Amino acid sequence: MQATAPLPLTQDLVLVGGGHAHALVLRMWAKAPLSGVRLTLIDPQPAAAYSGMLPGFVAGHYSRGDLEIDLVKLARFAGARLILEQATRIDPVAKTVHVQGRPSIAFDVASVDIGITSTMPQLPGFTDQGVPAKPLGVFAARWEAFLNGRGPARIACIGGGIAGAELMLAMAHALHARGRLARATLIDHAKVLSKMSPRNAARVRRALADYGVEVMEKVKITHLRDDEIHLSSNQTIASDFTVGAAGTRPHSWLSECGLKMQDGFVVINKHLQTSDPAIFATGDCAEMTFAPRPKAGVFAVRQAPILFNNLRAALSGKPLKPYAPQTDYLKLVSLGGKNALADRNGFGFSSPLLWRWKDRIDRQFMAKLRTLPAMPRPPLPSPQATGLENAIGTKPLCGGCGSKVGRAAVLTTIETHRGAARNDVTPLPNDDAALLTMGGAKQVISTDHRRALVEDPVVMTEIAAQHALSDIYAMGAAPQAATLSLILPRLSDNLQARTLSEIMATADKAMTAAGAAIVGEHTSLGSELTIGFTLTGLCKSPITLAGARAGDVLILTKPLGSGMLMAAEMAGKARGADVAQALQLMRQSQKAAAEILSQARAMTDVAGFGLIGHLQGLLNASMIGAELSLSDIPLMQGAEDLAASGIRSSIYNTNRMLAPELSDLGPRALLFDPQTSGGLLASVAPDMAESKLRALQSEGYTAAIIGTTTETKGEITLH
Repeated sequence: MQATAPLPLTQDLVLVGGGHAHALVLRMWAKAPLSGVRLTLIDPQPAAAYSGMLPGFVAGHYSRGDLEIDLVKLARFAGARLILEQATRIDPVAKTVHVQGRPSIAFDVASVDIGITSTMPQLPGFTDQGVPAKPLGVFAARWEAFLNGRGPARIACIGGGIAGAELMLAMAHALHARGRLARATLIDHAKVLSKMSPRNAARVRRALADYGVEVMEKVKITHLRDDEIHLSSNQTIASDFTVGAAGTRPHSWLSECGLKMQDGFVVINKHLQTSDPAIFATGDCAEMTFAPRPKAGVFAVRQAPILFNNLRAALSGKPLKPYAPQTDYLKLVSLGGKNALADRNGFGFSSPLLWRWKDRIDRQFMAKLRTLPAMPRPPLPSPQATGLENAIGTKPLCGGCGSKVGRAAVLTTIETHRGAARNDVTPLPNDDAALLTMGGAKQVISTDHRRALVEDPVVMTEIAAQHALSDIYAMGAAPQAATLSLILPRLSDNLQARTLSEIMATADKAMTAAGAAIVGEHTSLGSELTIGFTLTGLCKSPITLAGARAGDVLILTKPLGSGMLMAAEMAGKARGADVAQALQLMRQSQKAAAEILSQARAMTDVAGFGLIGHLQGLLNASMIGAELSLSDIPLMQGAEDLAASGIRSSIYNTNRMLAPELSDLGPRALLFDPQTSGGLLASVAPDMAESKLRALQSEGYTAAIIGTTTETKGEITLH
């Protein structure tokens, strides 16, 4: 029986925002995807904060990791492309989502779950002096940094509702536990806790008094300046950390989308549709005019199954289901320490048992989004040829340089078939390029292509472009012309056009910034996305692998670890924040680095054969050795932990055999890790090394001096 070809993708579903409902939709989609749909999630952060655990995090009961929903892992689990940028507008007519810094994203059906904000642009000085309680992720990061400071701390919260009081109690508890609390003030222009029953409000007031929180009611704030809150009564309140929790506001860009709004919130019907039936909305950014309710995360969580059903129905022509919100819900209010107040219909009581109950509910919710089962591999056909199971292996094939053919195979096969030198063409030994001479002009030519390692074609195009350009930069040349080779997965005509538009706009931008022009392209269809570039560059005299001298200093311009991080991401074992940083590094241009290192004696880019493999090529061509300082080699965030846990990319074992005499224990394994769009490795004269390093670091490169070259031909030592 022949393997079935992948089904074509025909429609785009775009989720704008990584709120609670969308996170749950991603999990449900992974278990029951709709064939033919390309799923996209747009959010500027790799992780979303869970609102239910925020007070516990602020109080110190939870770590930052406990609080976070990893959107990178969820997107991989659901087979979605994740766009880590800020959405700025939705155009219902053109059916596009405008995204900061990249081409617009087209959709057939979209959903919005971007939450709310508690910024106070109308209050002078708040933007510089205050910290909005929402978005939660931003607040959590600012609070964590403040809490880890030293000395007496003065804190204040503007907004005396339930959320403000809960945050103030949590902050006061955390600072009190560290012996740092100097002053705490809860401020409101009206009566504090006015939406609670008098009995429950009194319980919260007692908790505030126990922590020494001063409550200021019915006061007007005029402005914030120099760590002070100024009141209309000319009174000032000293505050080193001022939280804004006075009401909730929608994100301003949502009101510019042409959808029906109410007080800045997008209006939805009982099917969770906006005034445009192709656009849904959920969570706090939406207004349920058919059944008005307060802004609370419980509604977003309970909307998720209905939203999941209705998104699938809208994409497949099925009937939609209505959402019926509950009339009231149990509010569990944290009281600073591990104690909570239950509030419903005006009745309530407080107890440490309630906090433990709340803790169990929150952890169960997070477990749903963290404990993501491994999806079973499709069964192999039967009968099958001997060796098929071993050839496939136990893990998926890596993308990027992790899927390359090993250096040993290249040297023993491809290298033996390189063309001989002639007057106008000079192959460069151990390099993947050639020098062309035409009259007085010298031109280098190289080609490179990458199997996709992420679902987003824009990010993949940026990575492939910078990877290919590095070959030209490593030879000291200025990029001149490029042709694009592209294999698209099976898509409908509409999705082909959308994808090509994103890729071509991105490729043109990258090549133009490099000083090159795209002069042609070739496209075809295949089983997966593959992007490649053939490039030419002009130079006066190329920097080859053969010019290094003993005693030179070795400089590396980017940290190692992309292979392991992307292998771990495919397996759902990498932190989203670490993956996001790795993708940023892979998209970093080496243009400025190449200009700084233009006087290098020898240079190469670190790619699929790992640092050791590419260093060997330089040493063999220059007939010298090297001594590396392991502690000086920069590593990507999270890479060392993954190396220690045994994560390896597809080509790792092949790279490892290039230097079996070297240990690969612990972080040494990263020396053999294949890099996609890795750094430049340059051999420079000793008297230039420090100035070159300073120049690289001032340009934003995570560059380092990693060792020196020695007289011993081909030998690499580590210390």
